[in-house]
Amino acid sequence: MADMDMSQYLGAFLDETDDNVQRLDDFLLALEKNMVDMDVINEIFRAAHTLKGMAGTMGFTNMMGLTHAMEDRLDAARKGTRPLTENDMNLLFKGLDTLQEMADTIRGGGNDAHIDVSDMVSQLRNEAPAPAAAQAPAQAAAQEAPAGGGVSSQDAEWAKKANEEGSNAYSVHVTLSQSCLLKAARAYMVVNRLEEMGEIYRAEPSTEALEKEEFDFDFTIYVATPASPEEVKTTIEKIGDVATAEVVEVKADEVQAAPAPAAAPAPAAEAPAQAAAPVPAAEAPKPAAPAKKDSAKKGTQTVRVDIGRLDKLMNLVGELVISRARIERLVQEARLRQFDETLSQLGRISGDIQELVTKLRMVPVSFTFDRFPRLIRDLCKQLNKNVELVLEGEDTELDRTVIDEIGDPMVHLIRNSMDHGIEHPEERKALGKPEKGILKIAAYQEGSGVVIEVSDDGAGIDPEKVKKKAIERGIIDAERAAIMSDDEATQIVLLPGFSMAKQITDLSGRGVGMDAVKTKVEQLGGQFDLVSKKNEGTHVFIRLPLTLAIVLSLLIKVGEETYAISLENVEETIMVRKEDIKTVHGEPTTLLRGEVLSLNVLGNILGTEDLEQDRDEYPVVVVKIGKNKIGFIVSQLIGQQEIVIKSLGKFLAKIDGITGGTILGDGNVALILDVASFYSTKG
Repeated sequence: MADMDMSQYLGAFLDETDDNVQRLDDFLLALEKNMVDMDVINEIFRAAHTLKGMAGTMGFTNMMGLTHAMEDRLDAARKGTRPLTENDMNLLFKGLDTLQEMADTIRGGGNDAHIDVSDMVSQLRNEAPAPAAAQAPAQAAAQEAPAGGGVSSQDAEWAKKANEEGSNAYSVHVTLSQSCLLKAARAYMVVNRLEEMGEIYRAEPSTEALEKEEFDFDFTIYVATPASPEEVKTTIEKIGDVATAEVVEVKADEVQAAPAPAAAPAPAAEAPAQAAAPVPAAEAPKPAAPAKKDSAKKGTQTVRVDIGRLDKLMNLVGELVISRARIERLVQEARLRQFDETLSQLGRISGDIQELVTKLRMVPVSFTFDRFPRLIRDLCKQLNKNVELVLEGEDTELDRTVIDEIGDPMVHLIRNSMDHGIEHPEERKALGKPEKGILKIAAYQEGSGVVIEVSDDGAGIDPEKVKKKAIERGIIDAERAAIMSDDEATQIVLLPGFSMAKQITDLSGRGVGMDAVKTKVEQLGGQFDLVSKKNEGTHVFIRLPLTLAIVLSLLIKVGEETYAISLENVEETIMVRKEDIKTVHGEPTTLLRGEVLSLNVLGNILGTEDLEQDRDEYPVVVVKIGKNKIGFIVSQLIGQQEIVIKSLGKFLAKIDGITGGTILGDGNVALILDVASFYSTKG
């Protein structure tokens, strides 16, 4: 019964686990740079503690055990009994990867039981012995506490210090309902809420005993917080299965009068002297406690929504856009002017709904960028390179679907840059470069889309080596290579199956990296551009649409058929006179502002008969594909229109040059063209 009850929380648990694993990853990267930073160690400890409690509540014992071992290792560093080493950091990162593996397995319908963590747990705990002489203050206090529920002289010092720092010291005695089935889970929630309100001093029984359910139905937590007793009581009693919460203020003067063991005065007298030096530093963070409360309040203003529901909502908005276009078309044909105002209002409302739903699906690119610092860290160790990652524009937003699809291609680019681009420190030094390479990933909005730029200051692409490799592979001949520009030679690396790697490695060399990225970007309706210079570095520009559901397009006619081209791909439209079309190397061309523009008859590519081939003037759609511009001769330019992209289904999904279909205002279906594929097919 309990398992059935907990299963409904699985989705929330996995979401929270992903968030905490990412936080741990970020904090561990920061800690690796300064392994004695207590603020960072405390943050990691809190995140690990939260993750451990959630895993225990859900019954994932291996995940809980591994997180507990990581927490113990960090606790030893926090207490100063065992400073962190590079080996410890590698072990903590390995543990984090294992936690992510467990979460992915659970998400796929499995559990954490098949992942053996005993060896890792043993290593973490062997690295952090806990000598009897170096017990935690809370444990020592618990051992010295007098029988019968009294408090020791150390409790007196704690209460006094809490008062000096502007907090109240409380003992919070919590009694759970006799019908509570998950005592450890409820105890964890109590501890977690009190940690949000202030700083926990100790627990009776210990927190370890609470986690293992080694208690009856009541326990006591000692906490220092600026909150009032009423606030603490109300907060705890709101937790499910909590019957009562008795909050008693611990007063330092009263406690000091209580009898204490003869050995107690020595440590009690030393405590103020030990605390004297750190007091200013300790006082500074104290105001943060109320801030946690504020942030918790703000957090309640957000709601997690399943992406599937947003997809359905977007589909409904798409149907609304189609219906609106249909009504506008009928009203225009019937010339019913009395509907103009109503239609205008309907257009504004549907436009606002469309904009709102689109924004609901938008997430910052940091959703993908956040995993790159860890990737760079691991690759630096693997390749023995020194690289600094620079991230810019992490708040730039994209549709969640685009973000999900672009993650793996971005990893391809980073691996390629790390493996082929940025040199080893000694090579860079010999070239007069700084020993540390720079890999920059930036995102920014441009027009109605977003540009993601990946650049490095590495070796760049050597066009002569590319030409030589291309000749060996039979891609080009020596005559063609001789007249190719450096930029044209660089673009050869984007061809399917082409690779400059001398040997296949785990990182690259299989001939799928750059081509895979370019293909994926074009499938998303975006553009891929590569610029590189030998010994100076490589720049990759990825231009992506903000959303994949509803896009602004150019409607054209080829023969009797209507087609749509996304405006993301359209540079401009022009009219070209018949006498201005010349033939160069067997291909029709024209001059556009002094530059040669290659022309293609779109009807010939599509196999559609153009009924008006012989005319004095031709409409041309100028499309930019990478660094190249190409003109497509069409029969008619209809105009711009918002379209809803519809899938053509599995059987028609792989037709070259067609990315989907849309329903027009007259009810007819128009195919959406992928003009970039026409260029690559022809080229």
